[in-house]
Amino acid sequence: MDLRVETRLDAEGRSTSRLIHGAGSLPCAIGRGGLRLAQDKREGDGATPIGRWPLRRLLFRPDRLAPPGTALPSAAISPDDGWCDDPADPHYNRPVSLPFAGSHERLWRSDGLYDLVVVLGHNDDPPEPGLGSAIFLHCASAGFAPTAGCVAVARDALLQLLPDLAPGDHIRVCPADSR
Repeated sequence: MDLRVETRLDAEGRSTSRLIHGAGSLPCAIGRGGLRLAQDKREGDGATPIGRWPLRRLLFRPDRLAPPGTALPSAAISPDDGWCDDPADPHYNRPVSLPFAGSHERLWRSDGLYDLVVVLGHNDDPPEPGLGSAIFLHCASAGFAPTAGCVAVARDALLQLLPDLAPGDHIRVCPADSR
């Protein structure tokens, strides 16, 4: 099943986003920097890249939930797992083991946002330094606060979606008027 993220402005000029899946849709959060064309995406800009991205694999936190049912390749994370976000490092936009000298994101988080992480194939084949890293589909915070550039949905909703996701599926991020 392919997924689609649509973002539009409401009557007050605020951005609202929905994750469209099959015949249904869910509220979702996107980056605090809004949407940005993939070629204009920059590390740290907080924007969610516009485009069609393959669903690479699922990472999950085994101390908080059992391995979720999905056909996506999946792996448990541990406290020493991170993701390199340092454009000057040869491991840029790749998983790394902690401790790690370069700038990185810790995947083992206390806030639950990364209890489930679907790694998206943005800027990864091969990664180009500075064009954005760690773009994931993950669990949303309370109130769907903006992300650092990822797409986020409620944890229970993500658990319900996972059995329908498989290798070869994609997520398309687009403004609502550009289907």
